[in-house]
Amino acid sequence: MQQYSSLPDQNSLIDATPKLLTTIEQLRAQLWLESSLNQLQSRLNDCLLSACNTVPQAEAAQAEIFQTVVNEINSAVHSSNLALTECAVGIAMCQPQETVATVCYVSRSPSPNSPPLFLEVLTAEKKLLLRLQEVIEFEDLQQLENQQLPSAWRLADDSGIMGWLIIATAPLSSHHESLIESQAQLRSQLMARSAKYCTTALVQLRHILSWPQRCQQLSNSNQELERTNQLKNQFLANTSHEIRTPLSSIIGFTDLLLAPGYEPTKERQQEYLNIIKSSGKHLLDLINDILDLSKIEANQLEVQWERVDVPILCNNVLALVKEKAANKGLKLCLELEPDITTLVADPLRLKQMLLNLLFNALKFTNNGSVGLQVAPKGGFMHFTVWDTGTGISQEDQVQLFQPYFQIAKAVADGIEGTGLGLAVTQKLAQIHGGLVKVESEIDRGSRFTLVLPLKQELGVGEDEGTGEDEEAGEAKFSLFPVPLTPSSSVEILLVENDLPNANLMQIYLRKLGYQVTWVKNADKMWEALTQLDPAVILMDVFLADGNGLNLVQQLREHQQYRTIPVIVQTAMAMKGDRETCLAAGVNDYISKPIDLPLLASLVAKYSQAPTLVDGEQRSRGAEEQGSRGAEGKLQ
Repeated sequence: MQQYSSLPDQNSLIDATPKLLTTIEQLRAQLWLESSLNQLQSRLNDCLLSACNTVPQAEAAQAEIFQTVVNEINSAVHSSNLALTECAVGIAMCQPQETVATVCYVSRSPSPNSPPLFLEVLTAEKKLLLRLQEVIEFEDLQQLENQQLPSAWRLADDSGIMGWLIIATAPLSSHHESLIESQAQLRSQLMARSAKYCTTALVQLRHILSWPQRCQQLSNSNQELERTNQLKNQFLANTSHEIRTPLSSIIGFTDLLLAPGYEPTKERQQEYLNIIKSSGKHLLDLINDILDLSKIEANQLEVQWERVDVPILCNNVLALVKEKAANKGLKLCLELEPDITTLVADPLRLKQMLLNLLFNALKFTNNGSVGLQVAPKGGFMHFTVWDTGTGISQEDQVQLFQPYFQIAKAVADGIEGTGLGLAVTQKLAQIHGGLVKVESEIDRGSRFTLVLPLKQELGVGEDEGTGEDEEAGEAKFSLFPVPLTPSSSVEILLVENDLPNANLMQIYLRKLGYQVTWVKNADKMWEALTQLDPAVILMDVFLADGNGLNLVQQLREHQQYRTIPVIVQTAMAMKGDRETCLAAGVNDYISKPIDLPLLASLVAKYSQAPTLVDGEQRSRGAEEQGSRGAEGKLQ
């Protein structure tokens, strides 16, 4: 019977011993590698923690990380049997757009008898010295990185290469050559992973160093949000007050006129109606100022650059304030230098700025005179509005151009104002490349100087024409009577959602002799068009069952309605509204509140009988006339 021994064969034990020893050596090497890397990671964490606690300078914190990596690698290598010869570790730093790196960090050899900073870096064709301030070409570093046993590892993140981690060793003696490959492979692993640890630490350091800046940005944002919230509250409070004041007069005097049993005289009725009208205009001025300020803040204010005849514009401006000055018994003066001719500006906005300054001067002047002095100085035109009024203190002058700021004494004296006029004037001046200056003393009057450049350089066209914008056009129409008396056969279709506005336009247009049919929505409009052949359609933009501009587009798609002129009435007043209306096929528009003389002029213009007989020619002529009308009115 054959017997088997449970003990291993002696020869097999002998054969297995080298394998077992090899495995132990591999485990020991792996343990050393992980232990060294853990030590490096721990030291790097200490550096980052120190940066968190002390918030050092970026260069000092980065230098600490680089030096820590160099020292820890050097210590790990020399604490094992990897350092069979003299070796040193270094870091070469590079700058963006450069093709060389400079050695900035080098470890010292532990051997006191060997020169520590002159160890050789081997390349295919030359030897480089690893020493401080040594300059190494990128080409050489790439060769060191790509050789079979690398001697350089790049330190790079998403922003690019920051530097190179380098190890330099002296040649091994002949009896150690068998260890070259195994030891170099292990050392290469240490260097490669150390380079990754270093890069990660640098990225984390960058984040840590950005914390104070981020905290400051958040703090600034919070302060800005708080300030914005305060301004919003102030805006709502001031606007509420300013709106309620004229509304109180409008509602109060209207209630008085409607009160049962109260029968005021005709003169008293006229006085009340004038107060209601004045309060309504004051309310409209407030809304316009708010819109102007909002457009400027949102960078939506369109400026129409033209060559402005300064003497003519100044005379027109003074004509607008002449009555107010006469009512207060004030002398109105205009002083123009003889060589004043033109400047490039937006004529409407220039007029608005001068009117704001003149109305302010008249408001705060009870005796004496108010004047406008214009003089060229260098490449600028100086418009100075002066008065002999109450003057402004130095404290108030500091806040004078802040939105809604009003002088306390003026408020106490009951002087009306929105506190927006000077703020809008200053911002309009800045848009023109100029500024507004103020000089004033209490009880000695004030001088506000509007300084504007004579020319505009950046994309400004110096048109010789006298184009008019919408508001200027409205003012012109309001000054002249209706150009023709309409026939009672002229049909007007009024599509208006708001009953009071519809009644107002119906009454006014019927008084002028038009036949007006009113409908309040889109469905009623289409129904009315089956029975009417209107000369003009007045279209409200906002309807209960549709958008007025969409209805205009639908009208233009129907052959029988394509040539009917359409005038829209709208409260839209922001940038792009003009283009939106034109794109929809509108001939013209009138803004709310409705200017009745302007409405009459537009209706008369577009309801005139055509002079052409041919249908196609009539259609093109009407469309061209409507297009030109819209261009003139919607600038």
